[in-house]
Amino acid sequence: MPLQDQLDRITQNTRALVQPERLAVSEKATADLFNSGIEDRILPVGAQAPSFILEDASTRKLVRSTDLLALGPLVINFFRGRWCPYCVTELENWRELLPEVRRRGGLFVAISPQTSRQNDFTLQQHGLPFPLLADPGAEIAEQFGVAYSIPPEHRRYFQSILINIPFNNAGLSYHNATEASWRLPLPAVFIIDRNNTITFSEAHADFRVRPEPAAVLAALDALPR
Repeated sequence: MPLQDQLDRITQNTRALVQPERLAVSEKATADLFNSGIEDRILPVGAQAPSFILEDASTRKLVRSTDLLALGPLVINFFRGRWCPYCVTELENWRELLPEVRRRGGLFVAISPQTSRQNDFTLQQHGLPFPLLADPGAEIAEQFGVAYSIPPEHRRYFQSILINIPFNNAGLSYHNATEASWRLPLPAVFIIDRNNTITFSEAHADFRVRPEPAAVLAALDALPR
């Protein structure tokens, strides 16, 4: 089943179960994010990719993008966190498709602003075979043009549905949360070739829409071997 069909099913179930007034808050936040023009800031195909050094959840060692690219083209998935059902559904799809990425000579990593501990929970709970890298304050996501700060009214919405973004991202409570702990990435996929050039770039302000893995694999196929 295409990934988007799976995500649309989550949306349908959510609309059937969640109160209309809460749905309205989320819908407005999504519309406001789109209207901010954030999609115009996403690094495009042809741009040079930012380099990064980030902590791996399973080993707690630093991973360098330059080392990964020395092995082959790199597929990067930015995701919001383990609390997001759309994100874990997407990650589980990539879990099943990892052999297809490797068959094409690629490597796959997922990056989120959540702590390495939360990334490790995600990895263990969903049996993920690829690295999950911690991006505190969504700083690398910012360099790729996909980071944003959750506005105050939407922070209250997350509190009302018991999703503690500052704790997930930085181990903080609502009372001592920093601005950096309220940062998230747009869900996004980039492919970087061995020359450090972005050859695939897709992200959406609507968190319910994700790049289709089939399109990513086709872009990997198009890279010279």
